[in-house]
Amino acid sequence: MPDQPDPVGGTAAQVPPTDSGPRAPRTRRELRAAEQAAAASKSKAGRDLPAAIAVGLVLLGAVLVGLFWFPLALLAMVVVLAGLGSWEVARATSHVRTAVPLTPVLLACALLPAAAYFGGLQALGFAYLGSLLLAVLFRIMEGLKGASASIMASVFIISWVPLLLSFAVLLLADEKGRWLIASMLLLVVANDTFGYIVGVLLGRHPMAPKVSPKKSWEGFAGSMLGAMVIGALCAQYLLQMPWWTGLILAVFIVVAATTGDLSESMVKRELGIKDMSNLLPGHGGVMDRLDSVLFSVPLTYLASHLIDWVTTYS
Repeated sequence: MPDQPDPVGGTAAQVPPTDSGPRAPRTRRELRAAEQAAAASKSKAGRDLPAAIAVGLVLLGAVLVGLFWFPLALLAMVVVLAGLGSWEVARATSHVRTAVPLTPVLLACALLPAAAYFGGLQALGFAYLGSLLLAVLFRIMEGLKGASASIMASVFIISWVPLLLSFAVLLLADEKGRWLIASMLLLVVANDTFGYIVGVLLGRHPMAPKVSPKKSWEGFAGSMLGAMVIGALCAQYLLQMPWWTGLILAVFIVVAATTGDLSESMVKRELGIKDMSNLLPGHGGVMDRLDSVLFSVPLTYLASHLIDWVTTYS
């Protein structure tokens, strides 16, 4: 039976559409089509833009305060973000019936950044090994059922979130550390922005169609070229270094950010979820914002040491 027009105003006659504008949908089929079109439009935008902008500005303000006025605030922010991100991933693993003991994971989120802040790289290494041992011992005390999957998930979360984020704290020890972090964030934004624009306009060849169908090699090339321009500017005006060092930093960041983005997409597909959570309006979860940053932080640390070595011996 074909769909019937929905009644308007009881028994009043239907007014035929005019040519002055698009006709409003009146049948169930048309309403469904309109809803699907609206959903597709929102999906293409990817987020609730006003909410995303508001949250983004708050996060940017918090980062700037931590970087340039109160370094302990950056340490606190790393601890909070690591804790929230780890909680999201641990919660998401329940979709595959893997229980992650939160106590040792959350302790690692506080212990690793603090060790990096007060003791440097060596202390971070010891704290990381201690956190892994604690996660194993904690799971042993809970019993054997599902222990292997639980331990592997705990090790994965500790390695993925608090360990990688702790390198942001290590960067603060560098005399240019604050500007390195600021440059890294600008390059991550450049990677996302130029990759999106070029991918939408020219994208034809997907990088990893089974993981992220919309991410293309053309978009990756756009990310690389755009980030290299921003990197050269950051090196010249923020880091007070030769412009070509910004090219090295840009290459590291684009590769790291793309890897982080694809890695989180792979994890979410494996778990059968769209977002890690809905903690950040317009953004999804904390991990949905940190995905590109997580690998970028240690790669920035590595790139800074490589650049120092090259400039010293060149």
